[in-house]
Amino acid sequence: MASHEPTISFSIAEDREKEVKKILTTVYEALRQKGYNPINQIVGYILSEDPTYITTYNNARSLIRHIDRDELLQMLLKSYLHVQ
Repeated sequence: MASHEPTISFSIAEDREKEVKKILTTVYEALRQKGYNPINQIVGYILSEDPTYITTYNNARSLIRHIDRDELLQMLLKSYLHVQ
């Protein structure tokens, strides 16, 4: 007898977006906890790709390096414009 269980689908892009969001949230919190303006620091990093904009606290600098700058900019723009 054939099983009629629903097919489970997943999206690699969706999983990656969740991973990037988690990393950015962690980096944001680490910068905030160290007394920096997180938005200014992250923007500085995005514009220059200079990792010294990001604190080493809570492994934030290492984490942000797992995100490609172009990929990050695309995700931020899509999120801001609410497009897929």
